[in-house]
Amino acid sequence: MSGDLDPITPRAALDYYLDARRYNLADDTYSTHEYRLDSFVRWLTDPEKGEGEIQNMNDVDLRAVHAYRVFKREENWPDDDPCNGVSMQGQVSTLRKFFEHLSDIDAVQSDFHERIRLPKVDESEQVDETVLDAEYANAMIDHLHSWEYATRVHIALLLIWRTACRTGGLRSLDLSDFDADERALTFRHRPQEDTPLKNGPSSERDVSLKPHVTQILSDYIDSPHRHDVTDEYGRKPLLTTAQGRPATGTIQQWVYKWTQPCQIGDPCPEGRDPGTCDSTEYARFSTCPANFSPHPVRSGSITAHRDAGTPREVVSDRGDVSEEILEKHYDRASQRQRMRRRRDFIPDNL
Repeated sequence: MSGDLDPITPRAALDYYLDARRYNLADDTYSTHEYRLDSFVRWLTDPEKGEGEIQNMNDVDLRAVHAYRVFKREENWPDDDPCNGVSMQGQVSTLRKFFEHLSDIDAVQSDFHERIRLPKVDESEQVDETVLDAEYANAMIDHLHSWEYATRVHIALLLIWRTACRTGGLRSLDLSDFDADERALTFRHRPQEDTPLKNGPSSERDVSLKPHVTQILSDYIDSPHRHDVTDEYGRKPLLTTAQGRPATGTIQQWVYKWTQPCQIGDPCPEGRDPGTCDSTEYARFSTCPANFSPHPVRSGSITAHRDAGTPREVVSDRGDVSEEILEKHYDRASQRQRMRRRRDFIPDNL
């Protein structure tokens, strides 16, 4: 590499990038960038991976980036599945942003990020078909209602399913954002107080609740399950842990756990014994082959809303998703389901 570059270790480069982007990325996006780039830094500094241990970002070239892509596609780390086309596109896009920022401090050549090509993905690969179906979701909610009534996990899963909100939106809610009289939740973008919404101010919305959901939420607030805590900004979170407002990763762990079939008494599709299965341990919930992350729960909620006859524009506003993106990435209905939705709108004389 050119002698004009200033040396910096991969870990220091990652710290620089994360600090530079801390206030202009939504929480979920920031966490995704951190996770992806930590994987890259681990790979660079692992003497058994790629081209050997690299301790200076000046030494990273296009061949190293290509070797990392091959590693992610063919092997990946033990806890991660090999990347498909869509995942790889996200990985490379984040790497490009990483190197673009590193060029500002002369850690790489100014045009290095431009020479990293994004992989092309077929239209058929761009939609993730994973979705939590309504039958299982309702069984899970019924189980929580019976055995975990008005606990934080009950409230978290209930609200994600009933409102199709993101985990970042869920953790952003304050006690004052719940209006029991109007049966409503208020989602507001507060980036300076560590609770941004995914799409900024355009994500702000008021969401109505059914009477029984309102009652459960009121019972949670009045119960010992909700800790009376105040965050560093003087706000009282709606959803709490003993330490305060839960992190998005904490909520994700709750979803991973309670979408495991064995947690609600269903048999394991893989034939595992829950008593000895490692995936029932807190740090291993995500390794379960039969559970779901929050995104498929949100997708399932949106699909269930549409199947129930909720107009597209209503689901769009309620779930904070454009109608175009809703149809392409979130609504997982089959062609037959879509036909049934349209049936009631066809005049009898046509």
